[in-house]
This record gives sequence, C-alpha cells and structure tokens, in this order.
Amino acid sequence: MTYIITEPCIGTKDASCVEVCPVDCIYETEDQYLIHPDECIDCGACEPECPVQAIFPDTDVPEEWTNYIEKNTNYFS
Repeated sequence: MTYIITEPCIGTKDASCVEVCPVDCIYETEDQYLIHPDECIDCGACEPECPVQAIFPDTDVPEEWTNYIEKNTNYFS
C-alpha cells in the first residue's frame, strides 16, 4: 500500500505533508505533490497534515479521484 495525493492538492500545494514525511518521498510537481510509491513506508504521517484532505491510502481513494492513482504511478515509472 502507498498513499495517493488527489485533486484537492491542485492549486493549494501546501507543504505540510512534505515536512512530516520521515523518508522524504513526497515530490513537488508542476500542479501538485506526489508520493513515490517505492519510497513510501506507509507510515501515514502525511494524511492528517493535509489541510485540504487530499491524501488517501491507495485502497481508499474516493471513486471520483481514482485517476490520481494512475497519475501517481505514471509519474514515477
């Protein structure tokens, strides 16, 4: 399992999640932050820090944002 950052991050890009990540696996892209799936240790520290509730475990991404799972995977492929 890994965590996925979804649509609410776009336009906000609050770095609170980056600051608490113990393994520095959250990367800034042009429009949002993304979590590197191979580097994420599934600690969950990022999820409660997001002020716009954009971070979800990959198994719990709301249906309307499941395309962000593919976006995240493709970015790091």
